[in-house]
Amino acid sequence: MSLHVDDYVYAGTGDSGQPLLLIHGWGMHGGLWGHVAERLAQHFRVFAVDLPGHGHSRGQWTGDGGQNKRQEGSLDEIVDELSARFTMPLAVCGWSLGGQVALRWAMRQPQQVKRMVLVASTPCFVQQPDWACAMEAETLSGFDAALRKDYAQTLHRFLALQVRGSDKERDLLASLRSELFSRGEPDWNALYAGLDILRTCDLRSALPGVQQATLVIAGERDTLTPLPAVQYLAAHLPNAQMASIKGAAHAPFLSHPEQFLDYVVNFLHE
Repeated sequence: MSLHVDDYVYAGTGDSGQPLLLIHGWGMHGGLWGHVAERLAQHFRVFAVDLPGHGHSRGQWTGDGGQNKRQEGSLDEIVDELSARFTMPLAVCGWSLGGQVALRWAMRQPQQVKRMVLVASTPCFVQQPDWACAMEAETLSGFDAALRKDYAQTLHRFLALQVRGSDKERDLLASLRSELFSRGEPDWNALYAGLDILRTCDLRSALPGVQQATLVIAGERDTLTPLPAVQYLAAHLPNAQMASIKGAAHAPFLSHPEQFLDYVVNFLHE
């Protein structure tokens, strides 16, 4: 599959800026970074990728709408595609599911990932016997079943969960809904594969081995990745620092772009 990548070049940095890759969350696409990517391009060479089966990254997905998930949707397969596409050392900013992609990439290819920014992400999205600060497994299973009936409505429901409790919740939800299918509809198999990653991925035990300097950004009102989960992530990464944004939910880079930009730019310029 050929990954679609938006390349943001700002007149002040040209091709010489530090490379920074932005990775979106489940069911979304790289266009969601929009204005934030343009602002970051004033300081860095910014790339925003559409993950396989999302946005303009189409093709080579097979199956029957989730009944037969293929290995191409696994976390390691996604990392392999990114690693092959971006061969130079770079900073990686991952949002939600994109944060798990970034973490796994840093674990498998530490020479490629120089620094990380993990936004509204967690090492384990689903509750475990020893992990209560996460989504209930039944809730995620409900999304799986709902996708089979009406995937568009399910994605809209997911958007509502992302902004619930955020400042300017209504305006933010309207903006997300307008962007959701602006690059076409995501591939069904990609959606199911992404849910499978969220359901099964547990990176907690590997966190102490991740040596990259990392900025972990949380929305204090996030209900999808609760604050204690993000705090755990920051505490168990050896070289991490944490920033929380008041009034933000699961998409702090959209609801509070100025604070988000300040945190990211200052961290990457350290």
